[in-house]
Amino acid sequence: MTPPPDNRRDPAEHYENFPVASWLCPPHLRRPIAAIYWFARTADDIADEGQASATQRLQDLEAYRGDLSGALSGGAASRRWPTVFGALATAARDFQLPSQPLFDLLDAFTQDVCKTRDGAGYADRAELLAYCALSANPVGRLLLHLHDVTDEASLARSDAICSALQLINFWQDLGVDVPRGRYYLPADDCHRFGIDPAAPQGWASHPRAPDLVAQLCGWSRHMMLAGAPLVHSVPGRAGWELRLVVQGGLRILERIARLRYRTLQHRPRIGPLDALPMLWRSARM
Repeated sequence: MTPPPDNRRDPAEHYENFPVASWLCPPHLRRPIAAIYWFARTADDIADEGQASATQRLQDLEAYRGDLSGALSGGAASRRWPTVFGALATAARDFQLPSQPLFDLLDAFTQDVCKTRDGAGYADRAELLAYCALSANPVGRLLLHLHDVTDEASLARSDAICSALQLINFWQDLGVDVPRGRYYLPADDCHRFGIDPAAPQGWASHPRAPDLVAQLCGWSRHMMLAGAPLVHSVPGRAGWELRLVVQGGLRILERIARLRYRTLQHRPRIGPLDALPMLWRSARM
């Protein structure tokens, strides 16, 4: 599989619930944050985009992992992804980035490929959170590292926010993910509502599906609110950006509720009209 050129898309073209290296970010941190973003974005494309087989995707992710090891050890930039690993190597050197979160992200993308290939879902919430610990939490920990926030309480709150954002994205994208073979509704929750987790083709029409999504949204909201005090530990403008991250996730949950939790049929989005209430609520935090 030939990876997409590093400049194929701008970050703004990928829909996100939160800003990436925005003007609120301290200028000296924009380059390392962009480097981390493009590292993760490119790996996600390898795992998701195009028509490659699962075997090819796994081989490419393994090559990507090897290039990551080389970049972190001071080796030459990858010939396949030169701008990705050139920028990441510079960020790792200048800011002493921890390596484990970067490898954890690759483990998550590998898991995506394997789960899709096997047609498997997640047995329970604990298994889903274990995935979030690889796919989402490392990003928050890397950003905290850049802001010199390293205490255990802040790390735990960051994990809560990042996992909540990942879960909210799952519930928002159910109607997109299910046709692609990505099944994030925990099996034990499905059983509690009389939904067969092994029959995803029937989820959208099941009368209890909105009740299941509502319960999962409530779980995610509780998690987000548990992590929200982190905004007071992150200094300066970055703390304000984090406030918008939190409020963006909560706003998506409101949009899901307005759809009566029918995200297996419709995908909610936030837009310009959501900016004012998000800013107001951010200020009130």
